Amino acid sequence: MAPIPTPSAEPSDTPDAYVGLAAGDAERQARERGWSTVRTLPPGAIITMEYLTGRLNFEVTEGRVTRSWKG
Repeated sequence: MAPIPTPSAEPSDTPDAYVGLAAGDAERQARERGWSTVRTLPPGAIITMEYLTGRLNFEVTEGRVTRSWKG
């Protein structure tokens, strides 16, 4: 049986720090800080509840991040 892979560590970063930033700037900063996946969503988007290590989610309204969370 193959070994279970160890997930890579998430960046030590606070998702709340992105709230209020322009979406493009927030995504650039997140990638520079080591987030492997950055997902931008409109308000009220229907998404699955699966947690993906290394992913940062942004809810964007009128070009600005209004909410940010891991997974």
